Order: sequence, then structure tokens, then C-alpha cells
Amino acid sequence: MKYKCLILDHDDTSVRSTKEIHHPAHVETIKRMRPGTRAVDLDTWFLKNFNPGIMEFLTDELGFSEEEMKEEFAIWHEFNKASVPHFFDGIIELIKDFQGRGGIVAVVSHSEAGMIKQHYKVNGRSVMPDMIFGWDDDPSKRKPAIWPVEQIKSKYGFAPEDILMVDDLKPGLIMAKNASVPIAGAGWGHSIPEIESYMREHCDYYFSSVSELSALLKDY
Repeated sequence: MKYKCLILDHDDTSVRSTKEIHHPAHVETIKRMRPGTRAVDLDTWFLKNFNPGIMEFLTDELGFSEEEMKEEFAIWHEFNKASVPHFFDGIIELIKDFQGRGGIVAVVSHSEAGMIKQHYKVNGRSVMPDMIFGWDDDPSKRKPAIWPVEQIKSKYGFAPEDILMVDDLKPGLIMAKNASVPIAGAGWGHSIPEIESYMREHCDYYFSSVSELSALLKDY
């Protein structure tokens, strides 16, 4: 196997969380906290995730105060507790096949590790990643910082070229580049031209479907 380790992003790379949970939570947030204001549509929400980033969108563009950010986070938690997102077709089979051939699968995400684990328990059909790195309040321990990659390399003795990062947005791309790890852009979660153009230009690979990523891994 050329790649001995897959580092998978979670939201919109492995699970349909923005469409099924995060954007509906935002719509509810605006309804409660900015009555009379229209929430951005799904495609615009994806774009705000990409640039300038959701935290910047909420605080700078919408002007949420520190107290409002706490309320926004509470609403987001409500939606995450109420439902579990579905995995994209083929992701579970890809993970099962890769692990079955001796590969290691790690998740590096901005979602909370406990939530990620719950998603796998509920919808993962007995598949579980070998390591999970979720949101950390310490920015030096969450992507785009390379700390998660360093932990994976240290535990398993991988060289950078043994690892393939798979992500749909900039934080994973930046982390991979700074860690000298190859990256595949995940283009199956959304079809926003600005995001696709940037990821195609800067990633080592770009795939429009999970099956294309599976084919690459099986070729190696």
C-alpha cells in the first residue's frame, strides 16, 4: 500500500452534517436571535465556512457578542443531540476495505470527538476509526495546526508520504501542506465553484466522488 494511513475530515467529507444539521441549526439560530433577518442559504453557508470561516462570519459579519455566541453554540448542540448525520455513500465501505488491508484511519475534525464517535456508533455499521481528533480549545492542537498529524506519525511511525489527508476545506489543506502530507480534495459534499477551483488548484488530488478516492487507494 502506498498510503498506510488515511486522515479523514468528518463534516462534509465523511458525513452530510452541514445539510442535515449545521445549516438547519443556523437557520434556527437566526430565527431566534435575529428575528426579521433572513438566514443565508445552504450554498452561501458552505461559502462562509470556506471564507472567511464560520467563527468570523458569526462574530464579524453578523456581529454576535460573546453571550450570543454561547447561545448559538447551545442551539447547535440541540440539533446535534437531536439527530445523527448520514455518511456519504461508499465512505463506510472505503474505511472497512482500507482497514481490512492493514491501513490506519484517523479522523481530524472541528467537530467534537464524542459526537464523531457517536456518529460512527449509530450509522457506521460496526466501523470505527483508529484515532479521532476533534475540536480542541487550544488552537495549537486543532487543524490547521499540525499537532494531530504529529501524534499519528509518532504513534505508528509513519513518514509523511505514508499518509493521505482527505478534506473538503482549507483547514485540512493547510494542515496537510504544513505537515508535508499529500492531500485529496473531497468534492462530493458540495459543488461550490469557488471552493472547487481553489481545492483543485492546491490539492495533490481532487475527487468528485467517493468511488474515485476508493479507486486511487485500490490502485496502490
